[in-house]
Amino acid sequence: MSIPNRLADLVRSMKGKTIALAGDVMIDRYIFGNADRLSPEAPVPVLHFSHEESRLGGAGHVAADLAVLGCRVNFVGCVSDDAAAADVRRLLKDHAISDGFLHVTKERCTTSKVRLVGLANSRGAQQLIRLDYEVPRPIDSQDAAAVLAQFEKSLVGANVVCLEDYNKGLLAADVCQSMIKLARSRGLEVLIDPANLPDYSKYSGASCLKLNRVETEKSTGLPCRKVEHYAAAAEALLSKLSLDAVVITLDKDGAYLATRDGVSRQLATRARQVADVTGAGDMVLAALGAARAAGADWTEAVTLANVAGGLEVERFGAVPIKPDEIILELLGESQNHLGKERDLESLLPELEAHRAAGRKIVFTNGCFDLVHLGHVKYFQFAKAQGDLLVVGVNTDASISRLKGPKRPVVNEVDRCGVLEELESIDYLVRFDTDTPLDLIKAVQPDVLVKGADYAKEQVVGWELVEARGGRVALAPLIDGRSTSNVIRRILDAYGSGDH
Repeated sequence: MSIPNRLADLVRSMKGKTIALAGDVMIDRYIFGNADRLSPEAPVPVLHFSHEESRLGGAGHVAADLAVLGCRVNFVGCVSDDAAAADVRRLLKDHAISDGFLHVTKERCTTSKVRLVGLANSRGAQQLIRLDYEVPRPIDSQDAAAVLAQFEKSLVGANVVCLEDYNKGLLAADVCQSMIKLARSRGLEVLIDPANLPDYSKYSGASCLKLNRVETEKSTGLPCRKVEHYAAAAEALLSKLSLDAVVITLDKDGAYLATRDGVSRQLATRARQVADVTGAGDMVLAALGAARAAGADWTEAVTLANVAGGLEVERFGAVPIKPDEIILELLGESQNHLGKERDLESLLPELEAHRAAGRKIVFTNGCFDLVHLGHVKYFQFAKAQGDLLVVGVNTDASISRLKGPKRPVVNEVDRCGVLEELESIDYLVRFDTDTPLDLIKAVQPDVLVKGADYAKEQVVGWELVEARGGRVALAPLIDGRSTSNVIRRILDAYGSGDH
């Protein structure tokens, strides 16, 4: 199985896995408005209200991320009996997450962050100011006992445990250590997104710590700015905290992974148009936890987390990333590295992912010997019939059977190499049979394309496609543009040997 398909299968396997999650739950409120003038009262923008949104924040965002990835979430947190808590419960319900593990306290408000976001002159959204409602001191002993009781219940049926620490009081040192020991005593991995603290001893004994450069430097006292710094910083954390793995996120440089059993490597990510980094760390923790629950090794888990975190920063605000988005991103990256040609075994799972994302698949086939303008226009027409164009290419042996021993003029490797460079084509697959019928059965296209020199009933596979609700599209021909004509002109010019 190819690496992209293995990773895609892991994403699909996240569905139904149970994650016990504990951490500081918050509400993120966004108040949007037009900000195209300054106040006469002070040199500040005037925000003319447009609309308002509320989203789960902090560990709540991790819960939402996990739910959108298809996981069941046993979410342990602490809220008050206030309007923000009501929003938390409503949004959890929207994601089909139970609020039954939440502890209600009278000693603090539910943490909420209110962001005023301005739009001006049709430009992108710009955060103007943030107002925080919070009580960041550690929870008291009575609340701590209640939270730990809920946490112990949340471990029943769990595959992995995630702790999201925003240093708002829930994961105090004693509570954090108790949670780690409870989970580890049940054989469960504990993955932690730590707070930005100088002392990480409260995370000792966890399975994995996921942290950024700044947190790494603060907790180790070691630099983490260059490639040569990463290994020493990660090793210090592994050793000091008795961890199994350390994941240091490196923004545009991807992530660095170090494990107790000797893995030590930087995993790159592609460049992104960054809209907002809010929630990216939460998404990375969710993807790591879900991937480990699905059976990923640490390298696979970090690779998937890189993709999910990268997609997150392209959104404004904390927006959960869907499994299909991750799979499509993996497929796009695989095409950048592997090219467009696939064998049928690797092609079909990729097409299934595209189909699940609602993409319409177009199929055509041919010899494509001596590619010319007629072929280019033909592929452009075919691609315009849907979202994804799959081209079946006859092997040399099948062309010789169909057209005689002097054809093809160009061998199949070279023909596919030329077609690879055509923008209209998404996938290439060779076939050796006299007709593409078996290939059409396997691909199950939504649209089957052939040239207008055929009637619909002459197109191989038309009944199969229409029986599935698809259609046949006949591409217009361009006068004089055919391989036979090109060969004829070459023979006319050079056949006598007079060059």
